[in-house]
Amino acid sequence: MPEPAHSKHEAHLHLVARLRQQADDVRHIVSGLDESAFAKRTVPDKWSLKELACHLHRVQQVFEERLDAMLNQENPQIARYDPEGDQEFERMTVRPAAEALSRFLEDRERLAQRLEKLSPAEWHRPGRHPEFAHFDVHFQIEYIGHHEAHHIYQMFQRRVPLGKLPH
Repeated sequence: MPEPAHSKHEAHLHLVARLRQQADDVRHIVSGLDESAFAKRTVPDKWSLKELACHLHRVQQVFEERLDAMLNQENPQIARYDPEGDQEFERMTVRPAAEALSRFLEDRERLAQRLEKLSPAEWHRPGRHPEFAHFDVHFQIEYIGHHEAHHIYQMFQRRVPLGKLPH
């Protein structure tokens, strides 16, 4: 028996809440750090907290471009994202830490508000992705949540050497 549409839409809103919570997690992990600590690579040859936050922001931008395509085109082709050599990511990492974080958080809230306004049908607008047989708005937002969870855990690990996290 199919799930009622309202239950499916509740799942969509749960994903939006998760994105907001993850933004709060990023804010919490980096709180109290100055520019130097935020940009310090606590694990050699691995991204700093600042680079990780910029990566999350950049991936969100890429996914918003995909969202635009799926909402405005019929089953558009969705390109893979390869962060290697991404000039926009490089530009983000040279911004002051406070500005980089602020822009991510502002854009996250704007995205969350936008997603909340989507109809259940819009959540299932498809796109064609080279790696995923089933790709729609819902899948993409769920994907970004899992992707971020992985990087937020990395942020937590890389924050530990910088001192106790605030409560």
